Order: sequence, then C-alpha cells, then structure tokens
Amino acid sequence: MPAVVLSDPSVVHGMTLSTPTYNRAWASDAIPGTLDVLASEGVNWVSYHPYARIGRDGSVQMEFDPANPPDWMTRPIRDAHARGLSVMVKPHLAHWGSGFSWRGDIAFDTPEAEARFFREYTTWITAVASATRDADAFVVGTELDGTTHNVAAWRHIIANVRTVFTGPLTFASNWDSFADVAFWDDLDAVGIQAYFPVLRESEPVTVANIEAGWTRILTDVHAVSARTGKPVVFTELGYDASSDALHRPWQGGHGDDATQALALSTTLRILSTDPVVRGAFLWKWFPGEVQRGDFRMSRPEVRAILREHWGNRE
Repeated sequence: MPAVVLSDPSVVHGMTLSTPTYNRAWASDAIPGTLDVLASEGVNWVSYHPYARIGRDGSVQMEFDPANPPDWMTRPIRDAHARGLSVMVKPHLAHWGSGFSWRGDIAFDTPEAEARFFREYTTWITAVASATRDADAFVVGTELDGTTHNVAAWRHIIANVRTVFTGPLTFASNWDSFADVAFWDDLDAVGIQAYFPVLRESEPVTVANIEAGWTRILTDVHAVSARTGKPVVFTELGYDASSDALHRPWQGGHGDDATQALALSTTLRILSTDPVVRGAFLWKWFPGEVQRGDFRMSRPEVRAILREHWGNRE
C-alpha cells in the first residue's frame, strides 16, 4: 500500500499509539502485534508522541542523545512501514510537575523564559525530526497555542525542521484556537486537536443533534481551510465512555458505552464524506491492547466501529 500524505486527497484512518510508561514503551515487543491488529481494523496511519519535559523557566529537557537516537524513537516507524502503515510523529511536552495545567497553558511570564523556551524547543524538535526523518509526516508543536503569538519564532522552528525532515508538516492546534494560528502558510496542513463540543450544554444526545453540531463545526473548519489554502487533518479525535462525551469530549469518563459508540460512529460517518478534512487520528491505543485509563479505543465495542467504518483498506 503506498504511503498517504496529509496534503493529498486520500483519507487518513489514524490511531494514536500511546504509552502507559513514558517514551520507552514504543520499543516494546508488543508493538508489531499491535500494529497487525490496527491494520486488521482498517487503520492506515499511526501516530506516536515522543516526550520532552517543560519547565516554568522555559527549559525543555531532551530525553535522548541526538547523535544516537534510541530504539523507542525509530522502531515504530520501521515496524509500521513493514505493515504498509504510514506514520505521523507528534511530539508532546510533558507538563506534569511543571506548574502548567496542560500544554495549552504553556506561556511565560518573562521575555527571558520565553526566549529560553524557543531556543531549547527548537533544538529538541529539530533533533526529534532528524531522528524520525523516515516517518511520513511530522507535527512541529502540539497544543502550544499559548506561544503562537510569537509568529517569527514558530516560522524559525518550521524552517529548522524542514532542513532535516522532507515530509509534510503540520501544527496540532487546539479546537478553540486553530483559526488564530498565523503560520499555517508555512505548513502543509491545518492540524486540529478536534475535541470540539459537538453538542451545546443540556442538548440531548441524538443523531440529528450530532449531525447539526458537526455541520456548525465544519463550517468554521472549511472557512480556515479556504482562507489558508490548506487541507485539514484532525491530529487527535476521541470520545470516552461518558455521558458528556459530546458536550465536553476532552474529559475522561466511564460507564456510558452507548454514548461513546454513537459519538464515534456518527462522527466517522460524517467525516468520511467531508471534502476538506483528510481524516483523523483517534486517541488512543496502548501497545499490547492494554485496557487501562481513559479513551480506550482498543475496547471490543470500539473495534467493531472501526471495522464498520474503516475496514475496507482498498
């Protein structure tokens, strides 16, 4: 199967290969078997998210030696390509313990801290891009919307990444900020963390309401695509088994499998015919089909939905 790129009309049926044990899980011997399972469910892209740690002072702590990239950084690409799967590398900053509540909260109080961040982040993200240059797409930043006001710094980052990575690039902007990113013209696709509130507060969960909600959302998405001249990829999309999955999809929850199933099935159906959104990377799947935590796409009920909507890879 030829690799699909984010900037062409092909459809991305993506899954985020996440980790319960920080970076090293991506070198696990469970990875090949997991990729076989994902391919059998109709997945044609996988993403994974190498970490660095972020500090309040703007420090970015690299977790590997750029001169000798570890197996956890390169093995997923080899294993995925061996199975005809394309790979998007989507680096994350580990914010826990930093004082930042989430990646969208990352912003700096002083010019010195901001300058340090952009200096060290540029070094790290370029090193990750170089180490994973055999991947099919690369994300230059994930949910860092609190820093996008410095357009010149982000254009510098993108230019540096392009010196080592020749594939398509995007930025994973949060669902409420993507219209404000000023450097989409330097990238190959508009990337969105698509945890849109599909339903308004107290709006009942029905297929008709979900369809109406996505019509409203996609109107805004299409407008940004038209303005920038770029296709769109949902760099993350997910629903947990929660009664609030369609009102606050960024929150975890358990016990409402029916709402999760309806949300995911209806959304995949709608996106399958959208002329602008190239597809989505679902959040998330642990190596070895481990059932733990939230947003468990490896649950049998969810796998049946994937087969229904994505099962034909021809």
